[in-house]
Amino acid sequence: MEDLVRPTVVIVGRPNVGKSTLFNAITQSRRAIVGDEPGITRDRIHASAEHEGRPFELIDTGGIVPDDQQLIPSEILRQARVALEKADQIIYLIDGRTEITGSDRDLARLLRQLGKPVTLVVNKIDAPVRESLATEFWEMGFAHLFAVSAEHRIGLQELLDHITASFPVTESPTVDPAAQATQIKVAIIGRPNVGKSTLLNALVGQERSIVTPIAGTTRDAVDEAVVHQGVEYVFVDTAGIRRKGKTKLVAEKLSVVMARRHIRMANAVLHVIDGEEGPVDLDATIAGYAHAEGRPLILCVNKWDLVKDRNKTAYLQRVRDALRYLDYAPVAFLSAKDGAGVNQLFGLIKRGWDAACKRVTTGELNRFFEPLQTDLNTRIRYVTQVSIRPPTFIVFKDGTRPLHFSTERHLINQIREHFGFAGTPIVIKARTKPGKPKREKR
Repeated sequence: MEDLVRPTVVIVGRPNVGKSTLFNAITQSRRAIVGDEPGITRDRIHASAEHEGRPFELIDTGGIVPDDQQLIPSEILRQARVALEKADQIIYLIDGRTEITGSDRDLARLLRQLGKPVTLVVNKIDAPVRESLATEFWEMGFAHLFAVSAEHRIGLQELLDHITASFPVTESPTVDPAAQATQIKVAIIGRPNVGKSTLLNALVGQERSIVTPIAGTTRDAVDEAVVHQGVEYVFVDTAGIRRKGKTKLVAEKLSVVMARRHIRMANAVLHVIDGEEGPVDLDATIAGYAHAEGRPLILCVNKWDLVKDRNKTAYLQRVRDALRYLDYAPVAFLSAKDGAGVNQLFGLIKRGWDAACKRVTTGELNRFFEPLQTDLNTRIRYVTQVSIRPPTFIVFKDGTRPLHFSTERHLINQIREHFGFAGTPIVIKARTKPGKPKREKR
């Protein structure tokens, strides 16, 4: 894949110096969460970027405090080291409105030991009168220094000219529609601390997300691509979704908004359930977001190795009772920590995606429904499929009364069973056929 040979640029710096703002400005997106609270970004976030025909991979790391031994800060440093090892260029970002600190100097020493090109970027210089603030940072000893305002996009052109000067210029590749069709974007959702990040790491075969026993470790959405049997799966690990009353910090509220946004952008969804605790009311709410968006859904019972009574039949019934409206969603029993049962998810995702994209001709539908009329409490004139993802059908019927819920469920079940729409929601819309129905000949 071409993306794998792109030069890599890594942004590092202490917490709250504007790394995510710079990342979003360079990528021209809102990929990373931005807020006033320090430490919002924890995992490393990456995206493709381009400057003057020079494509590159940009990585945003969590705020680094070199000597902080607490669990999450030390994990952030470890994740940053992974990114720095593959870096072709490093942007060391500093807040131009603060004085140089001991942590700044420690991080500078750490970066010099890597022996890689480092550019010191002094951020929050948003007016000419503030440019003098940047001069004191020359004493950090780096050969290249740029004053910018990431928020106002000041100085980015000069910075990117310097950073990408040695990168190769490439022509924009022609997009192959067939190749695009083989990519499936999958959102991993669930409550905090149910094992979403551990599952991402198991799926991609590396420690891509920070994993700790602390609930709410993931705030940004972290994504990674994996090719399995000729299909590219892009997994997005989203922040744990809490109840509204439990979400107090601005960063966590933004995380929930972003998680729901990633569900809308996904082609399929893995909903992770804590196997020890079992499905709870909040699981029904969270999975409901994916159902409402019409996304193929797989229910992943994680930590199955820790469940004392591993009777799958009884447990499956427990899941179905708690999530009654998701009877179409397959249930996978797995342990993300040791990888047991993880590989089955690729096939389940592909099956759900294929079902969501499936089309049935009007002729096939009506030939199938003709003998079913005696089982319905409403006379159906004809049925047609109008769209996919999710599969949506319009039922033209007699009478002006709305289609009864039981009739709608019966139609959905019959369509799913006969035409193979496994793993995906189905939408039925009722319409009244214009004109009076013809009398049947006796």
